[in-house]
Amino acid sequence: MSEGTMTRDGNETWYRVVGDLTAGPTPVVICHGGPGAAHDYTEPIANLSRYGRGCVLYDQLGCGNSTHLPDAPADFWTVQLFKDELVDLTRHLGVSERYAVVGQSWGGMLGMEHALDHPAGLRGLVVADSPASIPLWVEEANRLREDLPPEVQETLVQHETDGTTDTQEYEDAVRVFYDRHLCRVPWPDYVERSFAKMAEDPTVYHTMNGPSEFHCIGSLKTWDITDRLHEISTPTLLISGRHDEATPRIVGEIHERIPGAQWRIFEESSHMPHVEEQEDFLETVEAFLKTVDA
Repeated sequence: MSEGTMTRDGNETWYRVVGDLTAGPTPVVICHGGPGAAHDYTEPIANLSRYGRGCVLYDQLGCGNSTHLPDAPADFWTVQLFKDELVDLTRHLGVSERYAVVGQSWGGMLGMEHALDHPAGLRGLVVADSPASIPLWVEEANRLREDLPPEVQETLVQHETDGTTDTQEYEDAVRVFYDRHLCRVPWPDYVERSFAKMAEDPTVYHTMNGPSEFHCIGSLKTWDITDRLHEISTPTLLISGRHDEATPRIVGEIHERIPGAQWRIFEESSHMPHVEEQEDFLETVEAFLKTVDA
C-alpha cells in the first residue's frame, strides 16, 4: 500500500494504491460518490486486491485529503473537471493503457461519462448504485420518501420550504431516509468518516447536488445522459440494492440502453451493497473483471 498526490493546475489530488498496478490482472480505479464525499466509504472495494488486482482509491478535488477550494465559484465545479482529473490520474499512475473503473453513486455517473469518451485503455466499467438521469433520480427519491413517517416528511418539507436545511432537525429527518435507502446496516467507521469529512466542507456536494439526496437544487439537477447510453461500448456491470435510492426503474433504464450490460441486484442491500453485502459484492465484481482481463 502506498499513498501519493497528483498535482493539476496547482491543486493536489490524493490517492492510495493497494496492491501492484503493473503486474497481474487489470487494475481498478475506484471512484467515490457525492459528488463531494471522500474515498473512505469505498475502502472495502479495494479488497479486490486480494485477487492480485491492484486498486486505486482517490479523493476527488475538493474532497477528503485532496485540495479543498471552498471559495471557488460555483461554475468551477463541473462534470468535465472530474472527468479530466480521472483521465490525468490514470496517466499519472501509468495505467491509462489498461484499467477498469468501479464507480459508486456519483462515481458511477462519472464512470459512464468517462466511458462515453471511449478511452482506449478502459477495459471494464462497474456502475454501482448510480442514475443516468438526475431528474429521474429525484423523482424516484421523492417517491421513496412518501413512505417515510408523516412527521418526518413534514419536517423535510418545512425546512426545504424555509431554506433551513442546515439545521440538525433536517439532518435527523434525512437520516431516517438514509437508514432505509442509503445503508441499512449500522454505519461502519469508514462510512461515518466519509460523511464527517463531507460535513466539514460540503462545498462540492452543495454546489453540484444540494442539501440532500432528494432535494437536488445544484448544477447537476438537469444532468441526463440517458439518450447517450447506447454509445457506451465498454463491457459494463450494473449493481444496485433492492432497497436502493437507485431503484430498479433507474437502473433498468441504464440496463436497457448499454449494449450487453449485465445487472446484479443485491436483495439485502440499499445504496451500499459493497458495505451491506461485502463478500458477495467482491465476488460478483471480481467474476465480471475476470471476463475483461483478456
